Amino acid sequence: MRIQAALIGCGRIGSNKHLEAFLANRERLDLIAVCDLKPERAERVADAYATRAGKRPAVFTDYRKTLSAGIEMAAIATESGNHFTIAMDCLNSKVHTLVEKPMALSVSEMDGMVSEAKARSVKLGVCFQNRFNPAVQEVVKKLRENAFGRVFTATARILWNRDEAYYKQANWRGTWRFDGGTLMNQCSHNIDLLQWILGGEVDQVSAVIRNYRHPYLEVEDFGAALISFKNGSVGILEGTANVYPRNLEETLSIFGETGTVVLGGLAVNKIQTWQFPGESGHPFNALPDPESVYGSGHIPLYQDFYEAIAQNREPAISGEEGKKAVEIILGIYRSHKEKRAIPFPLAPFQTTDMAGVKL
Repeated sequence: MRIQAALIGCGRIGSNKHLEAFLANRERLDLIAVCDLKPERAERVADAYATRAGKRPAVFTDYRKTLSAGIEMAAIATESGNHFTIAMDCLNSKVHTLVEKPMALSVSEMDGMVSEAKARSVKLGVCFQNRFNPAVQEVVKKLRENAFGRVFTATARILWNRDEAYYKQANWRGTWRFDGGTLMNQCSHNIDLLQWILGGEVDQVSAVIRNYRHPYLEVEDFGAALISFKNGSVGILEGTANVYPRNLEETLSIFGETGTVVLGGLAVNKIQTWQFPGESGHPFNALPDPESVYGSGHIPLYQDFYEAIAQNREPAISGEEGKKAVEIILGIYRSHKEKRAIPFPLAPFQTTDMAGVKL
């Protein structure tokens, strides 16, 4: 079966990775509508799709009108602060909804999205596409085989550069209401992988955040955190947008009784260290980098979401899964604000609760 779909948001990632995923999955997904507040962006995406697919989707500037265009699925790639409102309207209309990370910017909004999807019997998925990286899948395979033994710690380091020109691309960037800082925007993929690999159930978070080099922003450009999990493992996080003069690394290191792995590359796509009894090194160290930090996971992510609809199962990265990394980041923000370790489950909190907090 083919599912009629819409792309809502045709900006930086919508016009790139989401368009690419729709094209690669066009035997499964029929992109019949594209929407953006700026009509010229939607027109460009429609033209690009038509050139390769031979069929031009309808163009809208109001996402609500796409809901009456006969769509069964929507992919949301707008600014983060509008994910909740758009997703809730889609879910309420019984439209299967795939939303870019972060799925929302508050605990209550994320819970509301999950509840609405269940109430309407539709699928809710979140774009943490790096879980589909072949290198990440190799680690998951070893975890399932218990090759690490007990996993003690994992360290996520996102050492990037984001200059003023990046933030000036759109007025929503670097705001508590619509974005969050470097942890919520640049670091959420690696935080998702860290919590997924370490077991997902957080005990407490202790953190500090700063704004070192971006005084025109109200959000953080650096964060460091200790994340304690209920299974006894500990996650260590360092994220920054201040590396001079350009991006340095994004790595995820996993340390167990009988295994050590370091994932790196442009989008956590290479295996830099691979140590198990009888194994030293891995051919995935030689994999080429993808063309951008977005990686190449949107195509299999879309395929999985289609199969979840067709098979009436949960997507690999469901709303419940997509919440976890965002809750950790909100816990980090709360820890900095209240200057204490924050226990989980996380009490209601949202990015706008950080307004006016000294960084």
